[in-house]
Amino acid sequence: MDSSQAFGLAHLWAQSDNIIRAVALILLVMSITSWYLILSRALRQLRARGHGGAVDAFWAAPDLDAGLRVLAERAPESPVEALAQQGAAAAQHIRRHTHGNTLGGKLDTDEVITRALRKSIALSTAALESGLTVLASIGSTAPFVGLFGTVWGIYHALVNISVSGMATLDKVAGPVGEALIMTAFGLFVAIPAVLAYNAITRANRVELSELDAFAHDLHAWFATGSRIAAVTGSAPRAAEVAAGTPAGAHGAA
Repeated sequence: MDSSQAFGLAHLWAQSDNIIRAVALILLVMSITSWYLILSRALRQLRARGHGGAVDAFWAAPDLDAGLRVLAERAPESPVEALAQQGAAAAQHIRRHTHGNTLGGKLDTDEVITRALRKSIALSTAALESGLTVLASIGSTAPFVGLFGTVWGIYHALVNISVSGMATLDKVAGPVGEALIMTAFGLFVAIPAVLAYNAITRANRVELSELDAFAHDLHAWFATGSRIAAVTGSAPRAAEVAAGTPAGAHGAA
């Protein structure tokens, strides 16, 4: 048999002890788990991109009920739909319980709606970050697990070589090289997990910022009946706004 074929994964598995096999199985489980999280998150991001334009369609609807139906059709079970539904439910709750001399009549409408929107954002954040802790843990610990397997494999190989009494270079290089496979396996598990964690974290940050902007618009709509208009030009300075001075008055003077 060729010496290059005498060593490899099969030979390492056959000649290794229970500790090396346990390390290999742990790395295999970590790899399967990380790839499951990566693929599931990638599919979720693809679905989220398919919801583009749902918020604009919501604001283009003639009334709230029609807007909620648009979100249910174009972005079902999405954070934006949950946010709008939660805000609408809070506003309806206020309308039902702010009449008469009851405790509900003293409720602060703005506070109730704000709390409802914050609750929805918190639940959406928890759902978006689900599994990220596991992915980060795999990315940070897999190299060390593989390194432990390498150290133990080298120790095991050197013990066998010392027992056999054949300490020549060709007898040492094969078993030691086999043990280094565990380090490579650990890196193979860790690198995709780290890259995916960074990509998912960035995508979540962007989605949560858009959700937060939608929440501000919803709050303004429920409180005043209208969205806050987008500022297209330069905003007036705070001192001018506080003093009631129109923007551009200084230039006219």
